[in-house]
Amino acid sequence: MAEKKVIGNLKLRIPGGKATAGPPVGSTLGQWGLNMMDFINPFNEQTKDFMGKNVIVHIRVFEDRTFDFKVLGQPVDDLIREAIKIDKGSGKPNTEKVGKISQDQVREIAEKKMAQMNAVDIEGAMKIVAGTARSMGVVVE
Repeated sequence: MAEKKVIGNLKLRIPGGKATAGPPVGSTLGQWGLNMMDFINPFNEQTKDFMGKNVIVHIRVFEDRTFDFKVLGQPVDDLIREAIKIDKGSGKPNTEKVGKISQDQVREIAEKKMAQMNAVDIEGAMKIVAGTARSMGVVVE
């Protein structure tokens, strides 16, 4: 069987286990003419461990109106905020610092996200996480 042609790549940030037919899911999938329930039920089932935490999901839309999706887990910035218990990053990251993160916490996040990162080894992944932390106004110790 020939490979189906991909007509769209969508990237959504949705609370795990809580996708509904309302925005952003409904409006985005609706634009592509997809059946929302075919996405919502399997997504909620697959992400119930992340209940209430944001997860990133990539959806590939094929020309016959079918799709597949891959859940990438929590975004790095959410993991950083969780690790050091802050609500949000700094609006002025170079001058206003909002917290500190240890090398151990950076390594832990890097290990969680290693599979999705564009890094050769854990050291490279740690640099990516540290960079994200710095851009949020978090001091990396």
